[in-house]
Amino acid sequence: MLFWTIATLISLAVAALLARRMFTGGPEGEPAEAYDVGIYRDQLAEVERDLARGALPAEEADRVRTEVSRRLLAADAAARASGSAGTRSQGPRLAAAGLALAVILGSLWLYYDLGVPGYGDMPRAGRIADAQEMLRDLPAQAELEANAPPLDMEPAQPSEEFVQLMEELRSAVAERPDDPRGQRLLARNEAALGNFAAAARAQAELLRLSGPSASGQDYADYADMLILAAGGQISAEAGTALQQALRLDPRNGTASYYSGLMMSRTGRPDIAFRLWDRLLNSSPADAPWVPLIRAQMPRVASLAGEDDYRLPPAAAPLAPLAGPSQEDIDNAADLSDEGRQEMVRGMVGRLSERLANEGGSAQEWARLISSLGVLGETAQATEIYAEAQQVFAADPEALQILAMAARSAGAAE
Repeated sequence: MLFWTIATLISLAVAALLARRMFTGGPEGEPAEAYDVGIYRDQLAEVERDLARGALPAEEADRVRTEVSRRLLAADAAARASGSAGTRSQGPRLAAAGLALAVILGSLWLYYDLGVPGYGDMPRAGRIADAQEMLRDLPAQAELEANAPPLDMEPAQPSEEFVQLMEELRSAVAERPDDPRGQRLLARNEAALGNFAAAARAQAELLRLSGPSASGQDYADYADMLILAAGGQISAEAGTALQQALRLDPRNGTASYYSGLMMSRTGRPDIAFRLWDRLLNSSPADAPWVPLIRAQMPRVASLAGEDDYRLPPAAAPLAPLAGPSQEDIDNAADLSDEGRQEMVRGMVGRLSERLANEGGSAQEWARLISSLGVLGETAQATEIYAEAQQVFAADPEALQILAMAARSAGAAE
C-alpha cells in the first residue's frame, strides 16, 4: 500500500507541474508573450538607471534603448495577437493535458496488471543461490516413498507362471546376493511388475557389486526406479544418481530428461531448457521422453527467457524393421540347414544392397552389421560399420546404436 501511495503522489505532482507550465506561460499565470513584455520593460528601466548613475555612456544607452524598444514592440504585438487567440489555443492544451493524464493512469494500470509491487529485489545471483540451496535440500528417498502419490500407470497383470518365476528369482538372489547378473534380472523384473522400490534396492546392489565398471545407463536406471518409487518426485539419492549417470554418459537420454525435470523444479529453467532442447533434437521420435518434453517445453522456455522458442515439428515414428514374411518362414521349415543359411544370406544381401543404393535408418544399418556377425562375416561387418559411421557422423544417438551392433558382431571392441 505504501508503494501505491508514493507512486500516486509522485505521478500527481509531475502531472501538476506539467499542467501548470502548459496553461501558464510565466510566473503568476502570465502568458508567455506578456511575460516577455515585462522583461523588456524592466530592461529599459535598467538602462535609464545606469545612464543616470553614469554607469553607461549616453551613446551606448541610446543603442541599447533602441534595440530593447524594438524587441518590446514585437513582444507587445505578439501578446496582443495571443490574447485574441487565447480561447482558440485552449483546445490543443486540453488535448495534451488529457493525453498526459491518460499516459499516467495507463502506466499505473499496466504496472498493477503486470508488476508485483509487494516483492523485494530478486537479483540473478540471489536466484541462483536459492536454486542451489533447493538442490542441496532435496528430500530423502525414504521420506518421499512414505508419502508417494499413486502413479498414473496401469497395474501389471503377470501370468501365474511369471509370478512363480519371480518367486524363484527372488529366492535365488537371496541365496546369492553377490551375483550381479541376478541383481540385474531382479531389478528389471521388479520394475516390470511395478515394484519400483524393490527394483531400486536390487539396482543399488548391482551398482555396489559393479563398482567402477558400472555404466552411465546403470545409474540412470537406478535414478529412474527411485523416482518412480517416489511417485514421480526426485529425491536427494536420485539427484546424486543422475549426476553420476551424466558424468559417465553425458548424452544419456533418461538421465538428461530427469536432470532437466529436476532443474525445472529447483529454480533453474535455463539449465532445464538447454538439456531438453539438445535431447529433443537428438532423440528418435518414439523415445519415451519425447512427448513428456514436448508437453513441458513451452513453459520451461518461457521461464528461461527463450520467448522466441518454437517446438520443432514432431517427427513420424520410425517404421519397424521388416522381418521375414510368413511365406519365408514356411519355406524355411522345408529347407535343410544349408538351405536356410543361404536364405538368410540372401535376405542380408538384399538389405545390404538396399542400404547401399537407397540408404536407411541407423537401426537398419545396425541390423545388417549384427546379421553379418551371426553369419561369421566379421570382416564385412567391420567394413559396413566404418561406412555407417561416416553416414551418421553427425548423429550421436545413431552412432551409439551402431557401436552396440558392431560390438555384438565382433566388429568393434
